[in-house]
Amino acid sequence: MALQSLPLRDTDQAYGRVSRLLHWSIAALMLWQFLGMGLRLLLGRQPVVSFFVGWHQPVGTVLFVLIALRLAWALANRGNRPDHGRGLGGRAARLGHLALYLVMAAVPAAALLRAYGGERAFAPFGFQLFPAQTPPVGWMVGLGDALHGEMAWLLLLLILGHVVMVGVHESMWRDGTLARMAGRRRAGL
Repeated sequence: MALQSLPLRDTDQAYGRVSRLLHWSIAALMLWQFLGMGLRLLLGRQPVVSFFVGWHQPVGTVLFVLIALRLAWALANRGNRPDHGRGLGGRAARLGHLALYLVMAAVPAAALLRAYGGERAFAPFGFQLFPAQTPPVGWMVGLGDALHGEMAWLLLLLILGHVVMVGVHESMWRDGTLARMAGRRRAGL
């Protein structure tokens, strides 16, 4: 299925161009974020790590905007999207996607809360969005610190589960799930 032949909006057969663009853009940027944080854990303070970590805040800001757009687009298309199926499997898929969306939104929200209450101005890409708080708002910084990193690792586990389930759909059930998101045409569609 060529990208040009895809509709802009989702259908009951496939995700549209906007959903795919948001999905894969978010996936690529999250891979960048997790790669940087994984390198930080493994290597400590090294120049390559500093490069990734230096981009963590701006990339996280872009992620937050894309995630907000994705949530709004998913709600606008909720009646048009491919069905997850009936029974326990369908219910598990819906709950898994709901968990992904909730944690995806909560991770950058916790970082923004921390940034808003922090003692440094929040200025991704050099444009100040929040001024420095003097004194810092302790509960905001504390809550953001407590939630951001821990929820990010939870998000990574949810993403890994998502990827594993795509593998199950492709290798065991052969139901064309990846084709609906990746854009490949499946025999019989």
